Amino acid sequence: MKSHTIRLGTRRSALATAQAGMMADQLRDLGHTVEMVEITTVGDTSTALLSTIGGTGVFAAAIRQGLLLREIDIAVHSLKDLPVAPEPGLLIAAIPAREDPRDALVARDGLTLGELPAGSLVGTGSPRRKAQLAALGLGLAVTDIRGNVDTRISLVRSGSCDAVLLARAGLSRLGRLDEITESLDPLQMLPAPGQGALAIECRADRPDLIEALAPLDDPDTRACVSAERALLAALEAGCTAPVGALAEVVEGEHGLELFLRAFAGSPDASIDLRRSSVGPIEEPERVGRALAAVLLAEGAADIIAVDITAAETVTPDASRPDRPATERAL
Repeated sequence: MKSHTIRLGTRRSALATAQAGMMADQLRDLGHTVEMVEITTVGDTSTALLSTIGGTGVFAAAIRQGLLLREIDIAVHSLKDLPVAPEPGLLIAAIPAREDPRDALVARDGLTLGELPAGSLVGTGSPRRKAQLAALGLGLAVTDIRGNVDTRISLVRSGSCDAVLLARAGLSRLGRLDEITESLDPLQMLPAPGQGALAIECRADRPDLIEALAPLDDPDTRACVSAERALLAALEAGCTAPVGALAEVVEGEHGLELFLRAFAGSPDASIDLRRSSVGPIEEPERVGRALAAVLLAEGAADIIAVDITAAETVTPDASRPDRPATERAL
């Protein structure tokens, strides 16, 4: 294997390239030769909201096609972007150690979420984040946004938004942790299933690649995200559903266990389900399915069936007259 070049497929965005570069470097440290291959996806070229073009899974589709057509050998995905249903012919060969999975706030004037005045405009394209913001009852207005990290943070700089919500892991991988004004406690906002984790995928008929990628796999991270994704699958919810989940490895009475927390809520906060469970680390899928059954019994199916794109939003306006000029310039 080490005598052949591994073609690693990645999206062209700065974050995707950074993530792929990290994995490429680890493979090179193991003695492999790696070539980066850039692939353009529908998610990169469309300006529509993710919830209207098929969710974050649109980022993975083109790269997976490249794997199946043998144009590339391996792909690095943000795990939260991968649909939970297995892709025939492909295998997630490695899930490296997870980055901090929390959501992060980037706000004007260094404010935290609790310090933002009522009526402040918060940008996010995530129904999960919208629902949890509404449930906090802080009186914040929410607007749909899209774009890369620079585009989103620029909305705060220009005054179009008072704050934006992003995944902390992405900012960390881009070396931009200093722009975060608050990393949100999961008690306030549970992350998306798989957030902060990467998945390295290859064709199932390539035992040489599976062997090469095995050293990059982190068993604890794999167990945690397997529980989270099993919950999402059992809820029959897609990547853009208002569902949050976070599993952690904890010390139990009989050794290591999985502690899984989950959220399912409605955009107007009329329903706010937060439940947790503990189970064996050796059976993460069972832990996820069991907690999903609890949520379904308490009404989660009705939440997921809601047309989340119909939720009322506010359009950002950089010239907002209700804001002092000094604030608009930040």
